Amino acid sequence: MMKFSILIANYNNGKYFKECYDSIMAQEYKNWEAVILDDASTDDSVSTIKKIIGGDRRFRFFENPANSGVGITKSKLIELAEGDVCGFVDPDDAITPTAISSSMANFQKKEVVLTYSIFMSCDENLRPLNPFRTRQVKNNDPFFFNYPIQIAHFVCFSRKIYLQTEKMNTAMRISEDQDLYLKMYEKGKVKFINEVNYLYRLHSGGISQNDNKSRSYEYFAKVIFNAMKRRNLKKINGRNIPDEYTHSKEIYDLLEYQHSIPYRIKKKISIFAQQIFG
Repeated sequence: MMKFSILIANYNNGKYFKECYDSIMAQEYKNWEAVILDDASTDDSVSTIKKIIGGDRRFRFFENPANSGVGITKSKLIELAEGDVCGFVDPDDAITPTAISSSMANFQKKEVVLTYSIFMSCDENLRPLNPFRTRQVKNNDPFFFNYPIQIAHFVCFSRKIYLQTEKMNTAMRISEDQDLYLKMYEKGKVKFINEVNYLYRLHSGGISQNDNKSRSYEYFAKVIFNAMKRRNLKKINGRNIPDEYTHSKEIYDLLEYQHSIPYRIKKKISIFAQQIFG
């Protein structure tokens, strides 16, 4: 039975961790470990989390000596993991009881390198608000950049295949997840699980929910540009890809055609054919 590594990057979110912990303990799939790396929290997160996990050896707790940022922290977590498949869970969020088992069922197929599902936006008390509607993406498409975003939560990936990529960009403090997803996408098939497997808490302390929206837009453009270069693309829809990155608008303008109705219809047909014929 393959082992699953739940990866948790914590910074000042210990007060929410109990519900995350409870959701891990409730997993239908039993062969898992939880690797927690605290990024030099300034609150009582370390003592709070250690108290909750107690002496359970399935939980492995580590600390960064100094605040390093999410790119470095998440990269370290993957290196620390011992499982065959990894998935990030934020300490202020939670996963549903079948989240891991649903994902692992797909990794029995060797060509699958990444899975994702529907996530539910929740209020500060983790009460459901609205699901993030997503769908299966087209595989093996050099012009797929996850824009607009379809691959979000609960994303799980093969650790063995990840180690064959350029790995996570540790310099990034935002959009490091999108960088990871696109690198994995280039290595095999991704599979959408049509279930709500992740509970995403909205609260005032959420890193991705506050003043980082505009910066995230910029970082994501850089991620897309790097993917274009990694794939040796020269043109997109007849337009030249710049040699150097200058600003986000230039990159997003290249992808504007993907919002057109003819393109979207063609994409739906190709995804339907992909699901029928594999």
